[in-house]
Amino acid sequence: MFKIVHKDKFTKARVGTLETAHGSIETPVFMPVGTQATVKALSSEEVKYCKASVILGNTYHLYLRPGMEIIKNAGGLHKFMSWDRTILTDSGGFQVFSLATLMKVKEEGVEFNSHVDGSKHFLTPEKVIRLQHELGSDIMMPLDECLHYPSTKDKAEQSLALTNRWAKRSKEEFNRLKAGGWRLEGKTSSLLFGIAQGSTYPDLRKSAAEELAAMDFDGYSIGGLSVGEPSELMYEMMENAVRYLPPDKPRYTMGVGMPHDFFKAIEIGVDMFDCVVPTRNARNGAAYTNEGRLIVRNGEYSKDLRPLSESCDCIVCKNYSRSYIRHLFNTEEILGLRLTSLHNVYFYVNLLDRIREAIRQDRFLELKKEFKDRVF
Repeated sequence: MFKIVHKDKFTKARVGTLETAHGSIETPVFMPVGTQATVKALSSEEVKYCKASVILGNTYHLYLRPGMEIIKNAGGLHKFMSWDRTILTDSGGFQVFSLATLMKVKEEGVEFNSHVDGSKHFLTPEKVIRLQHELGSDIMMPLDECLHYPSTKDKAEQSLALTNRWAKRSKEEFNRLKAGGWRLEGKTSSLLFGIAQGSTYPDLRKSAAEELAAMDFDGYSIGGLSVGEPSELMYEMMENAVRYLPPDKPRYTMGVGMPHDFFKAIEIGVDMFDCVVPTRNARNGAAYTNEGRLIVRNGEYSKDLRPLSESCDCIVCKNYSRSYIRHLFNTEEILGLRLTSLHNVYFYVNLLDRIREAIRQDRFLELKKEFKDRVF
């Protein structure tokens, strides 16, 4: 399933391949976020143009809208959104805890009212696995409890214990479905990753990783980071988790997605990333380039006929100027945010391509140094 192809000589960075029912993923990899069956402002064809091999969907959002019956009627999430490559689905735990109202956490699961229409719902770890099974997810995430930052040690301990009990139940339900002959389009079954929580406490991060490793998941994600804590603390917790996770399984840091974060995380052995930054910030006129971040709405670009990045070969940079894109934003034309979104996703996916190649050539630290002083 996961094979390490090359290890950097000077760091813990590595290149690997992860096999799924809908194709092979080369790691380290950036996964564009398609929360509601779409990477915002982009078609599936445009995301493929960016060379993305895997995207994210969100179980919470898709369960509420359009609902399982509509997606099943289309033949699953891949067919519904016309995406024939890998899909990873988040359990929706973060959204339950951040968006839903009147939320109550119980041993059995979590009860909440929908942020869409106020309707009442109850999700258990088992139901979340079954929902992702109905979606046809290639890579699943179990239900976990997501804490706000900062959190007390007592609360973090209690939450971690519950999350790990839910992880065990999720794995049992996943195994039950597999034993029933479950296959994706007649191929292999889905993969299930565990989620290592532990807030900002090193000993809890260690115990979370060790307990999940004993459950033998297909991969491991590091949750509860990038929720307001200082960057150095985030990196410390990330490293605390990675140190105790199995070295022969993929490691995925959830929701961490600034370019400089990639370099630091990959250096300590992380393989997979997702973040809404490239599309969310694009909609506000922020373009990410090899030279740093550019706010194309600014007046200084009103007569600038250069592309967003002179070192980028995406179709946006080949065909449109900063001046034109700024005009689109100022006149509230949808094309402006679409062009910056396309450019940013292309930049993110291809930055990870460059990092993989640098690792293969044992020049990862050299590439990291090139980006060191750039403002993102």
